[in-house]
Amino acid sequence: MAKQEFITREGEVIETLPNLEFKVMLDPEEGKEDGTEILAYLKGKMRRYSIRILPGDRVNVEIDPKYPDRGRIIYRFK
Repeated sequence: MAKQEFITREGEVIETLPNLEFKVMLDPEEGKEDGTEILAYLKGKMRRYSIRILPGDRVNVEIDPKYPDRGRIIYRFK
């Protein structure tokens, strides 16, 4: 079975939701005017090491092509 490919995009956290979920506004792609808003959750190691995410933080998000409206936050920029 082949390993599934994920799409990695940058964005900004716009809202913190309960249960360690966040609304993230993705940066616009080339040829598009505005970004897409998705629901994202923390990667396991970020949760394990208590990495704090606040509104306004820049993050990398991993998106499954099957579910383009959900993602996983894999990195918080410093």
